[in-house]
Amino acid sequence: MKKDIAIMADPDTVTGFMLGGIKSGFPVHNEDEARTTLKQLVDEEYSIIITTEEIGDELREDITKYTSSTALPMIIEVPDKSGSHKRETDPMNELIKRVIGVEMVK
Repeated sequence: MKKDIAIMADPDTVTGFMLGGIKSGFPVHNEDEARTTLKQLVDEEYSIIITTEEIGDELREDITKYTSSTALPMIIEVPDKSGSHKRETDPMNELIKRVIGVEMVK
């Protein structure tokens, strides 16, 4: 498994993260492009893949498939420039629970 970090998001978010030091940026414009890019990043064995909450919601089944049986890659969802989304479950809480085995309580 590589120890690289990639950002897959809308062009503005990718640019912001690359200005912040992330070297591998993959701008996507629609759900199909995001699905293809996510598979590519998993196949290339990136250890951390950052994406937006909006893309995460669109690709929930794919993300679950790639992360349910292994700790890597970690797929982290962040708000985009429009802000955070209301959600029934918190993907970050689920990630922490899966990786360290402890449920975070609010």
